[in-house]
Order: sequence, then structure tokens, then C-alpha cells
Amino acid sequence: MNHEEVRITLRLPADLHAWLVVVAKRDRRSLNSEIVHRLEVGCDNAPADDQSP
Repeated sequence: MNHEEVRITLRLPADLHAWLVVVAKRDRRSLNSEIVHRLEVGCDNAPADDQSP
């Protein structure tokens, strides 16, 4: 895996942000680490899909 980091601006619904903050604190991660973790886990479990969301 490439370890180069890229900074992005991300807009989230307030309720999703609040949930991520709670989960990150529970799991002793930063908000950024929680989002990266969930994206990495999701990439491993995501079925191939040719349609956009």
C-alpha cells in the first residue's frame, strides 16, 4: 500500500460526524484515523460495482 498522504476537505452530515467522533473516542483513534480505518475496511469488503452511487 502506498503511504503517501493527501490532504482533502470533506463535508459530512452533522449526525454522521458526531457518530464518527463518538466511535473514534471509543476506539481511542483520532477522527482522521477512524475515517481511514473505515475506508480501508470497507475497501476490503466492497463488492465490485460498475454503477456510481
